[in-house]
Amino acid sequence: MLLLGIDVGTSSIKISVVDAANGDIKATASYPDQESEIIALQSGWAEQSPDMWWEHVQKAIAICNAKKAYDPKDIAAIGIAYQMHGLVMVDKDQNSLRNSIIWCDSRAVEIGDKAFADLGKAYALEHLLNSPGNFTASKLAWVKANEPETYAKADKIMLPGDYIALKLTGEATTSNSALSEGVFWDFKNNSISKDILFYYGFDESIIPEIKPVFSTHGHISTASADLLGLKAGIPVSYKAGDQPNNALSLNVTEPGEVAATAGTSGVIYGVTDHLLCDLQSRVNTFAHVNHTEEQQRLGVLLCINGTGSMYRWAKQQFGGNMDYNAINQLSATAPSGSKGLRVLPFGNGAERMLNNRIAGAHFSNIDLNLHTTAELFRAVQEGIAFSFRYGLDILRENGMTPSIIRAGRSNLFLSELFAQTFVDITGVPVELHENDGSYGAAIGAGIGAGIYQSAGEAFTNKKPLGVVEPGNTNLEDAYQEWKQILNKTLNHENH
Repeated sequence: MLLLGIDVGTSSIKISVVDAANGDIKATASYPDQESEIIALQSGWAEQSPDMWWEHVQKAIAICNAKKAYDPKDIAAIGIAYQMHGLVMVDKDQNSLRNSIIWCDSRAVEIGDKAFADLGKAYALEHLLNSPGNFTASKLAWVKANEPETYAKADKIMLPGDYIALKLTGEATTSNSALSEGVFWDFKNNSISKDILFYYGFDESIIPEIKPVFSTHGHISTASADLLGLKAGIPVSYKAGDQPNNALSLNVTEPGEVAATAGTSGVIYGVTDHLLCDLQSRVNTFAHVNHTEEQQRLGVLLCINGTGSMYRWAKQQFGGNMDYNAINQLSATAPSGSKGLRVLPFGNGAERMLNNRIAGAHFSNIDLNLHTTAELFRAVQEGIAFSFRYGLDILRENGMTPSIIRAGRSNLFLSELFAQTFVDITGVPVELHENDGSYGAAIGAGIGAGIYQSAGEAFTNKKPLGVVEPGNTNLEDAYQEWKQILNKTLNHENH
């Protein structure tokens, strides 16, 4: 019996086909080879086409099927992971009405800040666990105010993964986890937030049918099955945002367990059983994949927009023909502390942990006679690790003190230098695993379809690749200097 996992990422669509019996990956593929386009019509805006995602899903599945490593007709269930917080709008014919306003788009910050003040900060944090901020509800309010013709045509709104499930099944569904990441969910009343709907003037009918994360979100239609070479009628049995899904893929489901990822964005994600909220909404709390009214499981998410996106930019500008492996090796030739070169990696929109400020990316202390590309690339990796430390200190303020962090050996954690720098500056060991989002989505599909009774059962045969322990490198002085540069930059933005 096989499970198909689909990961709707910002840069590409990734697919894994997993043998449910032993958890082995039968085949994997991604599309496209080059990173998918992010449309920026204005500074601070970021959009992608939902129909591009669907086209890329089709192509990635076709690539996987063409490897002939399995019989596509043996796939028994499908799971979907997706980039969080995006807004997709469809009409009554289930056609996308506009590009998706994606996670790193900053246009709705002021709308969300006003809602936070008008609803009352104490109320918002108690019921929503977050400021409405720059999340999906505020993005929809922006469309309502600025594109009323589009808003009037909308039959349903959804998250990116909901849209792919809609294309597969013809059924529009969502979950409490998805609604919570859009700040549509009232945790005190365990229901859609009537106050958010009333405040923004949304009709409740625009919200799709709410299903548990692990449940049947529709069955593959004959048309989609024929298009993809699959068997009609198999269920989409799991949908989750990329960070809750990444936590699931690392078997992070219980209070005190913590996961991290450093892809396009960087995230530390910890599980708690308390309705925890940061008073400044710098970190955000959402319903985890296994959250229920009876057994609360909340994911506390620290997100840094400018991590892998910063490293990608540096590669494009300064890397020439080098791949990431070559750049990582070059970075390791520079000394710890990068000879005083400091990098703020915040050039990818408003940063929630910086109170939704746009700090921008900065290089400081460049010495034209001293610094080479080796120091530049190492300084970028150190700057990203320092931003994780900054965010982890915010999590510690909110009572989360991890003794170990689990991460997949992918993206920036493929760099031994970055992994060691992350551990040295945070003081927390990292347990590395072989995983990715599409694998987690496949495992989620197995849980949702009842093939596995729990995440623990699903991961029985999975062992960590190793643990990175704190070394002897003292980066604290470099971090404090980096933090002073950040504070000076933020103070300058205030004036």
